[in-house]
Amino acid sequence: MDFLEKVKGLLLEPSKTFDSLKDETLEEALKYYAIIAVAYSALFALMFTFAGSLFGSMMGFRDFGMMMGAGAGIGAAVVFFVMFMILAIAGAFIGGAILHIFVYIVGGRKGIVQTIKAVMYGATPSLLLGWIPLVSIIASIWSLIVEIIGIRQLHGLTTGRAILAILIPIILGIILAVVLAALLVAYMTSTGVPRYGY
Repeated sequence: MDFLEKVKGLLLEPSKTFDSLKDETLEEALKYYAIIAVAYSALFALMFTFAGSLFGSMMGFRDFGMMMGAGAGIGAAVVFFVMFMILAIAGAFIGGAILHIFVYIVGGRKGIVQTIKAVMYGATPSLLLGWIPLVSIIASIWSLIVEIIGIRQLHGLTTGRAILAILIPIILGIILAVVLAALLVAYMTSTGVPRYGY
């Protein structure tokens, strides 16, 4: 499958598309993922530049303000682009490795490469549409569904087991965040708030 066929298939027919991607190498999946990650980063970079120019013009310095704003926007865009690409690639491998633990627990035995492929291909809706305000929420949910389908198809699991593999780490993450927040609040309460003037 070429790039556009993959995009169309993962967006509209993920089940059928994942079946045809079972034998693809991790290198091929990474190339695809890198392309859509670059597209996402570039679009966000353009938004940063536009926002910087708009802010500069609103500062009331006319042309100078617009130039300064555009410069700040471009600088922020470049930094964002580099940071996002690093985080996107590292996140796919680290997130895929963590997810694979739970995939294995629910019965997935096709190997960690298939899990990482599911993560990379599953990110398609989010990376292609996630830069658009409000649409990003729908795109994130869409990506979650595509990832579940990917885990199911690439590991030969039932839909229920694939959902469990995805939801367990999310639920554990939420619980951990709540516990840490509670411990932080308890610590701040026990130490007391500093008082001045007494």
